[in-house]
Amino acid sequence: MSQPEVNAAVNAAVPISEAGPKLHAGFLKNNLREYGMLISLVAIMVLFQVLTDGTLLRPLNLTNLLLQNSYVVIMALGMLLVIVAGHIDLSVGSVCGFIGALAAVLMVEYEWHFVPTAIISIAAGAVIGAAQGWFVAFRKIPSFIVTLAGMLVFKGLTLALLAGQSVGPFPVEFQRLSSGFIPDPLGGDTLRTTSLVVGALAAAALVFFKLRGRAKLAAHGMETEPYAFFLVKNLFFAAIILFFSYLLSTYKGLPNVLIVMAVLIVVYDFVTNRTTIGRRIYALGGNEKAARLSGVKTQRLAFLTFVNMGALAALAGLVFAARLNTATPKAGLGFELDVIAACFIGGASASGGVGRVMGAVIGAFIMGVMNNGMSILGIGIDYQQVIKGLVLLAAVFIDVYNKNK
Repeated sequence: MSQPEVNAAVNAAVPISEAGPKLHAGFLKNNLREYGMLISLVAIMVLFQVLTDGTLLRPLNLTNLLLQNSYVVIMALGMLLVIVAGHIDLSVGSVCGFIGALAAVLMVEYEWHFVPTAIISIAAGAVIGAAQGWFVAFRKIPSFIVTLAGMLVFKGLTLALLAGQSVGPFPVEFQRLSSGFIPDPLGGDTLRTTSLVVGALAAAALVFFKLRGRAKLAAHGMETEPYAFFLVKNLFFAAIILFFSYLLSTYKGLPNVLIVMAVLIVVYDFVTNRTTIGRRIYALGGNEKAARLSGVKTQRLAFLTFVNMGALAALAGLVFAARLNTATPKAGLGFELDVIAACFIGGASASGGVGRVMGAVIGAFIMGVMNNGMSILGIGIDYQQVIKGLVLLAAVFIDVYNKNK
């Protein structure tokens, strides 16, 4: 066993009462990148809130910000697992556009109901992911090449499927996936009371589950987070949830797509942190040979990450199409860049084995807030691309620097 592994095992086994300040300092050092990204997001939001004279956090703009970044967040969850496993997927934007086109043809030209259309579309995305994953996992073709080919293939298929024209509009029920808001049975006049209550329940649930998780760690003598730090951090998160819930409640309430994103974030955070398959994905990206020798079916695991990515790209395609209320041949163009950038900015390592769900979500919103804020300020798309590219380069540079250090 190497010296870092020995140190990690000792830290995991020593109770907090014996470790003392050293363990606290180690916790802060090990989590500095994660909380640094959160602090960066808050700082960027405060900066643009000031520069835009308060426009950024107005309820209408905040709602648009969530809708504009919903499909990026959804795909970032799948891309994170692909990157953690040591691969990359360049085809997600094209798959997203192709699935939107497929759904449009089924609903508009063949008059299918939106429910079977959604099921078929997500299944098609999973099949696309499986096809690409088979080449990567079982035929050992580099994922960069496979998904680059997929990007070209599905761009062409989208053009062929739509015959070069936009197809729409969609049924109202389908549009609500992206443009709808949760009902308000509590009947607020100027305030969507139901949305505010849902936000309060979410904040309470966050604090409850964090306290319960901390109690379980303490019961086994494994507590590593200082209590004051734990308390401030979680009260801050709860306050943020309540604050944004209130802002959204003063407009139309919580968007339906926000609920979809929240459920997916909770599920994927649980899978990556609390399940065997999640830990094995990290082991695969950290050292594939060691994982295989430990009994992990690495080929099947890599295959499943691409299946998952395809399904989430399909869901994102449905969300994006519902938001535009039409399917266009250029839908999904460049999405893969935003999704990959969100993961790397959020702390994922280009060499695999490192990355967190909340980091990818924070990275997606850093990109989204920058796009939105710069657009409000009237900064041209040319300079927006330059700034986003520099931010991405800086994030990867910090990752490589810390690893070498």
